[in-house]
Amino acid sequence: MGIYDRDYYREPQSRYTLRGPRTIVGMLILINVVVFLADGLLTPIKPPATLGDINRFLAVQVETLTKPWLWWQFLTYGFAHASAPEYWHVVGNMLVLFFLGRDVESRYGSKEFLRLYLATLVVAGVIWAVVAKFQGQSGAAVGASGAIAGIVVLYALNFPRRILLLFFVIPMPAWAVGMLVVLIDLLGALNPGSTHIAFSAHLGGAAFALLYHRFGWNLSRWTTGWLPAVRLKSRPNLRVHDPDRRGRQDKELSQEVDRILEKIHREGEASLTRKERRILENASREYQKKRQGTDDDSL
Repeated sequence: MGIYDRDYYREPQSRYTLRGPRTIVGMLILINVVVFLADGLLTPIKPPATLGDINRFLAVQVETLTKPWLWWQFLTYGFAHASAPEYWHVVGNMLVLFFLGRDVESRYGSKEFLRLYLATLVVAGVIWAVVAKFQGQSGAAVGASGAIAGIVVLYALNFPRRILLLFFVIPMPAWAVGMLVVLIDLLGALNPGSTHIAFSAHLGGAAFALLYHRFGWNLSRWTTGWLPAVRLKSRPNLRVHDPDRRGRQDKELSQEVDRILEKIHREGEASLTRKERRILENASREYQKKRQGTDDDSL
């Protein structure tokens, strides 16, 4: 039983309450689902079209590249998805965001994760439009798949040895899943016109995530003041002790430190990225805390 489930810790509240999402991942999923339902329920869709009026308004067009007054579509397209009967589009994206996005948000923090997600959407949309225009194509694109591809890559880079169930059946390490997803998108991009999937957007999101991780970028530092502050209602600073999770985190940190030290030995300290230097600093502080605690216990 968690501490928040105990009778003596429950806050007085009415029997029926509505609470908003407590994480950025939850907020993003809620927005995508609301837009999907609104488009399907409130706007007519004439087959073979799969977009209602709302999604057509939010979608990004190839022509958006040359129309600066429509550049907002490079962001809004990521919150629109194909309507019925193509439920797999929104369901698949939101499932991946739910299962992988929470750990990525935990790793980078809510504010940085929000900026990262939105930036990945924009980059993926721009790359799709550029590639489509170069290939002489026309039409519109919708969906969060570009940003989701970036989330998959970041998860694989940050937690490479964690086991994921591909298609909820096949166990694979995260790094292998990330490589497989990128390979499938690359093969799809080499055969344009064979499907209506925007593989170039997926590759754009994946490439941006790879560069973000490789160079240790910090979008919050670059864009402070651009976005309104996001306030999420949080629970009191009490945590349930979970030694297994703590042990996994310590093991992952130790493995990451070993990798960085090996890199220093091989390439020199100057080769470290800002992120790798932060990891070493954090690991040093954790070691000092544990050592201090051990010394105190021996007194």
